[in-house]
Amino acid sequence: MRYVAIDPHSGQEVRSFPTLAAAEVTTALERSERAVQSWKRTSFEARAAVLRAAAKRLREEAPAHARLIAEEMGKPIHSGQPEVEKCAWACDYYADDAEAMLADEVVKTDARMSCVAYRPLGPILAIMPWNYPYWQVFRFAAPALMAGNTVLLKHAPNVPGCALRLEELLRQAGLPDGVLQNLFLTNAQAAAVIRNRRVRGVTLTGSVRAGKAVAKTAGAHIKKTVLELGGSDPYLILEDADVEHAAAQCVRSRLSNSGQSCIAAKRLIVVEPLRKRFTEAVVEHMRAARVGNPLDPATEVGPLAREDLRAALHAQVDASVVKGARVLLGGKLPAGAGWYYPTTVLDEVPRGSPAYREELFGPVASILAVRDRKAAIRVANDNSFGLGAAVFTADVKEGERIAREELNAGCAFVNSFVRSDPRLPFGGTMDSGYGRELGRHGILEFVNAKMVQVG
Repeated sequence: MRYVAIDPHSGQEVRSFPTLAAAEVTTALERSERAVQSWKRTSFEARAAVLRAAAKRLREEAPAHARLIAEEMGKPIHSGQPEVEKCAWACDYYADDAEAMLADEVVKTDARMSCVAYRPLGPILAIMPWNYPYWQVFRFAAPALMAGNTVLLKHAPNVPGCALRLEELLRQAGLPDGVLQNLFLTNAQAAAVIRNRRVRGVTLTGSVRAGKAVAKTAGAHIKKTVLELGGSDPYLILEDADVEHAAAQCVRSRLSNSGQSCIAAKRLIVVEPLRKRFTEAVVEHMRAARVGNPLDPATEVGPLAREDLRAALHAQVDASVVKGARVLLGGKLPAGAGWYYPTTVLDEVPRGSPAYREELFGPVASILAVRDRKAAIRVANDNSFGLGAAVFTADVKEGERIAREELNAGCAFVNSFVRSDPRLPFGGTMDSGYGRELGRHGILEFVNAKMVQVG
């Protein structure tokens, strides 16, 4: 097996690397274990200096990083640069606040002193996806490193250049040898790393299938896991919603990262009185989105990241049409080079179709019309995923109630699209996984909450 980057715009290979030999993996594990002994004793101030230096480099070099991302997975330049800048934000956030987040918590008891002390677990394996090749790494690595852990990075095989560049950037920012290592691993090697006694936890962002495999292996060896496994996010458009605003927000979310986002709007659930106006507005916005070369600053939707992903998406669209969905826009494979897929709108999506029950990873919007808000909530929750959700309504208080109490999701928004923020916990429930990244919850995932008492 090799890690191979193929430009999704041209279909041409741009770079490739072999996976590591068994001895190289062993050496990396030993290096990580040695590194954590000194890194966990490094002051918060010194750790923060590294992350601030990394943030500075990310901002200064953002255009070059965005170009690399476009080259390896097809993300349009106009969204690649903000991804890099968001990584810098996460670095600065944890550099500023990690020490306070992990400060000892004194608890009043009958003892002379009782407290909870937060200590790093040790080497953590991070299995990261291709769709946000920088952000996914930093949103885990920034808190994990500030907590004193070391990181073993297994990135997606189609973004090897990004993986190497991230390792290099952190080393240039002053991260000591062995604290974060990129490893080109096969899946079998990754499973062996999870089983290795030196590794104390695993985080994965990926498919449900991959999450189950990692959880099974980690569970058998008593290793902490955090899993983010995607979603089929419902967006509810209630009868008093601002139709134009809702349509614009839904399409912006649906086309985020060319539709290849776990928290993109997937199922647009609209109450019947607004169906016609909302559907027309969605089609208009989807049609207006510019599809093209990701290196063109005007491009809004680039190619899909891999040829097999485009084939899988098209098969889901075709299967949904066979089940009864109606194509209002797109839905046909384009001719020519590159793994492009047209912006597509499906209407009258039936319950048993892929567009209703599965995650469609690409620029395909599914419209589901319902009788009223009660039916909208029922349809929103009629799914095995539970990552993000949004509600559009003029009654903000009612929207907040629905978001807070009614929707099966780890992230719920009112009158806006779902997005992550370094200051707030991010994650899902049910088939979308468990555990949290970001915020204080994220840094607490990979520490030992140690009870200390003096009698």
